[in-house]
Amino acid sequence: MFKKSIFNYSIFSTFFILITGTILHFTYNLSNNNIAVGIISSINESTWEHLKILYIPMLITTIIGYIYYNNTYPNYLCNKAKAIIISLLFMVVFYYTYKGILGYDITIINISFFFTSTIIEEYYFYKNINIYKSCNNIIPIIILLTLLILFIVFTFCPPHINLFKDPLTNTYGIYKR
Repeated sequence: MFKKSIFNYSIFSTFFILITGTILHFTYNLSNNNIAVGIISSINESTWEHLKILYIPMLITTIIGYIYYNNTYPNYLCNKAKAIIISLLFMVVFYYTYKGILGYDITIINISFFFTSTIIEEYYFYKNINIYKSCNNIIPIIILLTLLILFIVFTFCPPHINLFKDPLTNTYGIYKR
């Protein structure tokens, strides 16, 4: 019973992440550049901001799933944290690899990386959830909170490296238009 339930939750999570992440790509501009909305939304076209709109819905489904499944799967949080990190790394590595080879990026390929990263996260999670290792939840909580803090801080004060650079405006973070 639980395996089917966790499978259904993974399917739900996949669609939730894809839909919510897509919406978060546009909400900052639609909110007339509201800073509070910018904390969880993409504020520009940088790779970092695309990672943020992947991470935020993943974090939401992680919290919801933790409430429902942690007692059944003692490794739930460790497994989810690993899956999220793998997903974020996949997105960065494959984006910069193909962009480095071509010398430019293609929007449809970027979108496919977002979708593929989501599927990788949920697939990894589902395939590994039945490995019944206990988990010290402190470490994944620290990792997930650190990522959340970094996404918030770097929205306002990003390092000046390409990961954070908006390729359309050549700016970093929230800026005055």
